Amino acid sequence: MTPRPLVSAGTLFALPAVTGLLLFVALPFALAIILSLTNLRLGSPLPLEFVGLTQYARLFADPAFLRALGNTLLFTAVVVPLQTLLALGLALLLNRPLKGRAAFRMLFFMPVVFPLSLVSVVWVLIYAPGPDGMLNSLLHFITLGHWQPRDFLHDPVLALPAIILTSIWQGAGFQMVVILAGVQNIPEERYEAARLDGANSLQRLWHITLPGLRNTLIFVMLVTTILSFRLFEQVQIMTHGGPNGATASVMFEAVQAAFVRQQVAAGAAVTVIFFLVVLLVTWLQRRFTQGAGR
Repeated sequence: MTPRPLVSAGTLFALPAVTGLLLFVALPFALAIILSLTNLRLGSPLPLEFVGLTQYARLFADPAFLRALGNTLLFTAVVVPLQTLLALGLALLLNRPLKGRAAFRMLFFMPVVFPLSLVSVVWVLIYAPGPDGMLNSLLHFITLGHWQPRDFLHDPVLALPAIILTSIWQGAGFQMVVILAGVQNIPEERYEAARLDGANSLQRLWHITLPGLRNTLIFVMLVTTILSFRLFEQVQIMTHGGPNGATASVMFEAVQAAFVRQQVAAGAAVTVIFFLVVLLVTWLQRRFTQGAGR
């Protein structure tokens, strides 16, 4: 009789992933909770004390933090559906037998390869104010001279949409590749049977492609949601949270609190709230998308 191993093969395979989650997710989150319950501030002569939920009460009474939370939620609510729809359209288009299809796929995926900091710098140049700015010049040409030059990144109304446009342009390529892989996994026999039954292109899309992409789209939306909540680099480089907090995000506020104002406890409280909000939103999103697919 062969003796049973002390540890199963599945446990051994899962051990590296579980160890990574414990070391890089669970442990930092636990430390952030502990720090958020203190008055820790770098360079402060005050002794370290336990202050309970004082940091959280201050945050929810702070208009700057509430506006940053609202900006992050608005950014996510706009980016996730628009970027997913754009990626879906590109994937369906580039799945067709087009000339130069590989070159187009590379072209649309290329922004994903570039660092987000570099992309942000490039878009700062595109949004440059005055008639010589690239986007202002293009809009001036399209409108036959009726467009008045705007300072996009310093306009309280246009600054956040400008960052949204940059983020969608930079991230759509990744979702496109994932959705394209999902499209190519749908059996061709289903489309052939639908054609024999007289289904047109729109009917095949609605009854075959979208149901076949259900799990892929759920995955793409979940990943896009998490990445959208991590909005920081674009804000830091393009607007520095301005004008007047119009583009500040939760992550931007956390970095400002911990490293600029040196309020480590307040920064830890922001990250705890951030983690819980992301967890709640992704759970609700997955629950509703799974429920809609039944």
